[in-house]
Amino acid sequence: MDFKKTKFGRFMNCRVPASKRYQPTEYEHAANCATHGLWILPSLVGGSVLYFLSVDQWHRTAAWLYGSGLTGLFVTSTLFHTAAWKISHLRKVEQRFHMCDRMAIYFFIAASYSPWLMLRELGPWACHMRWLIWVMAFVGSMYVFFFHERYKLVELLGYVAMGAVPALVILSMVERSGVCELALGGVFYAVGVAFFKSDGLVPFAHAIWHLFVAAGAGVHYYAIWRYLYLPGPLLQTSR
Repeated sequence: MDFKKTKFGRFMNCRVPASKRYQPTEYEHAANCATHGLWILPSLVGGSVLYFLSVDQWHRTAAWLYGSGLTGLFVTSTLFHTAAWKISHLRKVEQRFHMCDRMAIYFFIAASYSPWLMLRELGPWACHMRWLIWVMAFVGSMYVFFFHERYKLVELLGYVAMGAVPALVILSMVERSGVCELALGGVFYAVGVAFFKSDGLVPFAHAIWHLFVAAGAGVHYYAIWRYLYLPGPLLQTSR
C-alpha cells in the first residue's frame, strides 16, 4: 500500500535511496523525540527502584548497570532526534549525536543481560559471558566510531548478534522463571525492526519502532524486577 497516495501522505516523506539520508517530516521529527523522551523519567525511577531493592553488592552493581543502560538509551535517542530536528544544519554535531545513539544501543543490550548473568545460576559459559558481553559492546561502539553509516547491513547484523548470542547462555538458567518474558521482549524488538527498516514507506515508522523498543524494554524490566529483585522466595542470588 502506497501511503503517499492516502490522507496520511502529508505526514511522511518519500522513500530515499540507501546512499542518501532519510529526512523525516516535522510531524515525524516530533514523534521521534516524544516516543523516547517520555521514557527518560520512568527509566530513571525504574533503575532507582531496583537499586533500593538490592540486597547485596551484586544486586546494586547489576541495578546500576541496567539502570544506566536503560536511561542512557532513551536520553541519547532523544538528544539525537532533537538535534536532527532542530540543528540538522550543523551536520558534524548531528553526526556525533547519531554515533552516540548507535553506541548506546550496544551498551543497552549488554546492560539488559547483565542482571541475568550476574544474579542467576547459569551454565559454565556464564562467567565468561559476564565480561564478554561488554567486550562485544565496546567492539560494536568502535565499529560505529570508525564506520558510521557506511555498511548499514553489517551494523544491523551486529545488533542482532549482540542480542542473540548472550540469549544462548541465558537459556541455560537452572531457574527458568523469566524466560517467557525475555522471549516476549525479544519478539517486540524483532517486530520493531521491520518498522525501523520501513522509513519512507509507513507513516511514523521510526516512531513506531521506538514504541516497540519501549515495549520490549518494559517487558524485560518487569522480568528483572519480578524475578531478580522482589524480596522473598522468588529472589534468586546464586552465582
